[in-house]
Parts: sequence; structure tokens; C-alpha cells
Amino acid sequence: MRRAVCPGSFDPIHNGHLEVIARATNLFDEVIVAVSTNYAKKYRFSEKERLEIASETLGSLAGVSVVPMGQGLLAEFCREHGASAVVKGLRSVQDYQYELPMAVMNRQLTGVETVFLAAESSYTHLSSSLIKEVAALGGDITNYVPRAVLKRLFA
Repeated sequence: MRRAVCPGSFDPIHNGHLEVIARATNLFDEVIVAVSTNYAKKYRFSEKERLEIASETLGSLAGVSVVPMGQGLLAEFCREHGASAVVKGLRSVQDYQYELPMAVMNRQLTGVETVFLAAESSYTHLSSSLIKEVAALGGDITNYVPRAVLKRLFA
């Protein structure tokens, strides 16, 4: 069985994330969406809420599970879950420059490979930070996030 991990804080998960995860299901038998928490970051949604939103949104995709990543290295998480690959979406050259050193380190630590998927052009401008900012200023984010995010963001 080919298993991959799609890691992220997903605060909030958006359509760019969903597109990459859906494409990963075409490449792997199982995709684990690992919801991470960086305690130095300030989150809009709690880890519990982010897990609920991701589970609700991705529940219809066969072969996808949503789990908390917990503390520790992504490479170790992959080893513990029997994943041979990490899947990352790339929006730009800057994303690649940021992700490449981590991909090399993860491979050197545990042998896990990183698969980079180029983002669909209609999503290259999306980031969770931008979505939160636009929403906070009253902008319409309906076309960029799943219903589960809208429901909680404006509750």
C-alpha cells in the first residue's frame, strides 16, 4: 500500500489545500491529512476545530484520513504511520525554496520522499493567512473555502 502524508496547520483549510489533497488520492492508496500545531503561531481555530473542519470537508474522499500530527518531526510521523511520501502543494518559486531544505532533511532522517504538486493556477494566490485577513475585513471568501469553514468562521 502506498501511503502519503499531507501536513499542514490548515487554519483554515481552503480550496487550494483540498485540490492538492484530492490529486494526492490519485497517486497514493491512502492519504493522511496531518493537522499540525506550531505553538509559536496564533491560530483562529483550535486544533480540535481544525480537525473537525478537515474531517467534515474531506469525509467523502476515499482513502483520506485526518489525524493530529502531534509534537515532533514530520519525518518521524511518516515513519510511525508507514508513509513513504510527504505531499506538498507549491504555489510559487518561493514555496519551493522554503520547502526544499525540509524535503532533503526529511529524506535524510528517515528516507521519506517529498512529492511536490504544482497548485492549480486558480489557487496560487490563496493562503490561510490571506483568507483570514480578507474575512476579518468583511471580504467575501465564499469561493475560496469549504462550507465547514464558512459555518464556523461566521458563527
